[in-house]
Amino acid sequence: MSEYHELEEKMNEKTLNTARILNSLKEEVEAVNWYNQRASATSDPEVKAILEHNRDEEVEHAAMALEWLRRNVPAWEEELGTYLFTEAPITEIEEEVEGEEEAEDSGGLDIGNMK
Repeated sequence: MSEYHELEEKMNEKTLNTARILNSLKEEVEAVNWYNQRASATSDPEVKAILEHNRDEEVEHAAMALEWLRRNVPAWEEELGTYLFTEAPITEIEEEVEGEEEAEDSGGLDIGNMK
C-alpha cells in the first residue's frame, strides 16, 4: 500500500520530496510528544534528562524540516513569515497583516488622523 494519495509515477520530484519532508515532520512532532510525555511521567532524574535530550533532538529535526518547507514551498514561507517570531496574540496576527496590506494597497500610511 502506497503512502501517496495519487500515483507516484504521476508526481514530479518536488512533490515527492515535499511529501517526504511532510511525513518526516509528522514523525518528528509525534516523537517530540512521546518523549515529552515519558520525561514528564518518570521520577528518575537520569531517565528524565535522557528523554528530554532525545525530545530536543527531535525538535531540531522538525525545525530542519520546517526550514526546508519554507525554502521550497512559497505558501510555507508566507505563513511562517507571518506567524513566527511575533509578539501579538496568535489569533490576531492575520487581522494585523491584512490591515497592513489594505493600508499599502490604498497608498495610505495608516498613521491615523493628524489633526
